[in-house]
Order: sequence, then structure tokens, then C-alpha cells
Amino acid sequence: MANTKEVRKQIASIKGTQKITSAMEMVAASKMKKTQDNMLKGRPYSLKIKDVIAHIASANSEYPHPFYEERSAKKACFIVVSSDKGLCGGLNINSFKAVSASMQEWMDKKVEIDLCTIGSKSTSFFKRFNSNIIAEKTGLGDSPKITELIGTCKVMLDAFEDSKIDRLFIVYNEFVNTMAQRPVVQQLLPIENNSEKELSHYWDYIYEPDAHDVVDELMARYIESLVYQGVVENVACEQAARMVAMKSASDNAGDIIDKLQLVYNKVRQAAITQEISEIVGGAAAV
Repeated sequence: MANTKEVRKQIASIKGTQKITSAMEMVAASKMKKTQDNMLKGRPYSLKIKDVIAHIASANSEYPHPFYEERSAKKACFIVVSSDKGLCGGLNINSFKAVSASMQEWMDKKVEIDLCTIGSKSTSFFKRFNSNIIAEKTGLGDSPKITELIGTCKVMLDAFEDSKIDRLFIVYNEFVNTMAQRPVVQQLLPIENNSEKELSHYWDYIYEPDAHDVVDELMARYIESLVYQGVVENVACEQAARMVAMKSASDNAGDIIDKLQLVYNKVRQAAITQEISEIVGGAAAV
């Protein structure tokens, strides 16, 4: 059995870890409100631009944009959004499982896979498997800006327009609530025409100065907004998951400290009993 000095050392070490996890929990809780505000601010724009794109798809447009073009899939690309830091529970690994399953389905159809990684965790994860990463972005922080993602999006859009890729997906964690985050695999290109949604009437737009320029610019903004919304959703999920994970770690540390305290008391009581026995034995021998 360990002596009292060793048990005290273990207790002190775990208390130190508990202080760190408690501090990280409070930091994550303070950041979570800001990241959730950023996420909620972006949702109305993201939903509205989806409606506009759906209307254009249903209209009799004078310029059929190539992003609507369905073609046989020879190569697919996945934009994988993750955190830059760890200690956020199973957040990243859940999205990695989702994208790995989707990638396997396409590979079973003899489709090649390219990756674009956003976040150092996804970059390091897929580099270990020698995946073909054609673009990467890290260091976005807790308040990412859409301007930081434009270059990455342009690489993907140019690759699709040049027929270097035939499908484009984004994978991120969708914020459900503080305790739940759901990995999402969403197709970005080609844009799916939801024809099952019946429209009460049909219309077209009057473009100024030119349909080609307006629609091209709109399509770029559309993809950028979806990628940006996926990133801010993932950041909000990261802070929520980290807060929950650190609270769980702090609680577990408290349980271990309680158990070690019982061990310490038993060891101390055994030592005292042994000393008394030795004193009594010595006195009897005299």
C-alpha cells in the first residue's frame, strides 16, 4: 500500500489539473455566447440566399449557370471543417467519422476524392492517411471572417468550373443546443434543384447590367456564405463541446480526489495503528 506522502502528492497533482479544467470550462462558457451570436447573425442571410438560388433554379433563366450542371462523378471534393485546438470531446472525431463514411461510399463507386481542410485538426488527421489535400486553412480563431475564406472557396469553385472536380461537399458540426452538436455532410455543387417543393407561381429576374455577371457573382457569394456559416456553426459547437468536456473532466477529477482522500485516511490510520502496536509491544517487552 502507498504511504501517505505518495497519496498526498497524487491528490495535489489532481487538484492542480482540476483547477486547469475548471478555468478552461469558464473560458469556454464566456466565449460560447459570442460564438453563438455570430452563428445566429449569419443564419438569416444564409437562409435567404438559399431561397434566391432556389428561385433562380426554378426560373427560366437566360443564363443557365454551370453550377447547376449535373455530370457523371469522377472526382469529389470534401471541405472538412474542424477546430484548431483539441480538448472539445468527440466533436472533431464525430465529423471525421461522418466524412469518412461518405468518402467510402464515393470510393466504392470508383470516384476519386480530394480534400480541403479548414482547421488544424482536420489537416493533421487526414495528412496521417496521405489524403490528397488541395487546399487548407488554419488559424481562423473564435471570430472567423468571411474574407479569410474567400481564397479557399475560389480554389474549389475554379476546380469545379474547370471540371477538375464533379461534386463539392462541406462537412461541419451543426449547433443543435449546448449539449448536442450534429455532424452534417452537405452538397454544395452542383446545386440541387428541389423540384419536389411546389411553387405557387413561376417568375424570372431582370438582370442589370447583365445576367452572366450578376449570376456569376451571386453564385460565388452563395457558396462563400454556406462555407462561412458552416465555419461559424462549428466554432459555436467547439466552445459548447469544450465547456461540457471540461466540466466533465473537473467532475471526474473531484471523484478521484474523494477516492484518494479515503485511501489517504486508511493509510494514515494504518500507520497510526502500527505505531501504537509497536509502542505497546515495546512496553510489554520491557
